[in-house]
Amino acid sequence: MIPADSAIQFDRNGKLKHFLTISGLPRAVLTGMLDTAESFAGFGQREIKKVPLLRGKTMVNLFFEPSTRTRTTFEIAGKRLSADVINLNAARLSTSKGESIIDTARTLEAMHTDLFVVRDSASGAAHLIAAHLPDHVRVINAGDGRHAHPTQAMLDMFTIRRVKGGIKGLKVAIIGDVLHSRVARSQIQALNTLGAEQIRVVGPRTLIPTEIETMGVAATSDMREGLRGVDVVIMLRLQRERMDGQLVPSEQEYFNRYGLTGDKLRYADRDAVVMHPGPINRGLEIASDVADGSRSVILQQVTCGIAVRMAVMATLMGGSEERP
Repeated sequence: MIPADSAIQFDRNGKLKHFLTISGLPRAVLTGMLDTAESFAGFGQREIKKVPLLRGKTMVNLFFEPSTRTRTTFEIAGKRLSADVINLNAARLSTSKGESIIDTARTLEAMHTDLFVVRDSASGAAHLIAAHLPDHVRVINAGDGRHAHPTQAMLDMFTIRRVKGGIKGLKVAIIGDVLHSRVARSQIQALNTLGAEQIRVVGPRTLIPTEIETMGVAATSDMREGLRGVDVVIMLRLQRERMDGQLVPSEQEYFNRYGLTGDKLRYADRDAVVMHPGPINRGLEIASDVADGSRSVILQQVTCGIAVRMAVMATLMGGSEERP
């Protein structure tokens, strides 16, 4: 069950304790994380890429759902902050033997874990763990079901801010499998909070949630209408593993109508940038010449992910005031 609000994310003094969802977070919190990420952005070019902010702290990547880039960037982020990072193979965890996810988390906390990064195919998993751990333990949601992926949304906001100078006043199109995308939900919440002028979701009607307009977006199945004049184009992965039944006629038909090509990109603003949370399905969601083109910032998103996840950890663990 997913909590209706973000109250669990704050401690009794109103300080951010967990990072589980963008929903309910004030603009100042998001802006503060982005500002902190800026201070970490150049670490990749340093000869020594570490700071001692989380020295002596233990961080566990608790991934019940497979991931490559998310888990890897969290691992790199934790190590750059000097945390002791443990990666657990979900297939070998006791949950596969019948132990509950709560008991698994409690067992690991008994080993003096300070921070859990949780990814699960079930919506609300990170909230559930956070609700059953002691007050001193922090939890970051690395993606739960169709619900939320807050750090992905924040690294996308950070990328947009760096290439566009800000988010306020921008027109953004989110295209593809919105129905199954936790990323899209978190992106929409972040864009609205940070002052985007207009957010459009584009895709076949079978892949656009009903009443999506209540989130403050405009929905359309017309690529021309969705792309016209936008400053940022965010493509989404077609998530067949989460689909019940055949929701698109064929891969070729999907690409013909909703895959991003150079011709379709001409409807966007001439300075529009192209994003994708990855992994990319070339020739299905996006043409290779667009993914690798001069307007693509897809690889920048990956790089920005490390700085943003460092910033989230530093904020939760109380190290945000000790910026380098």
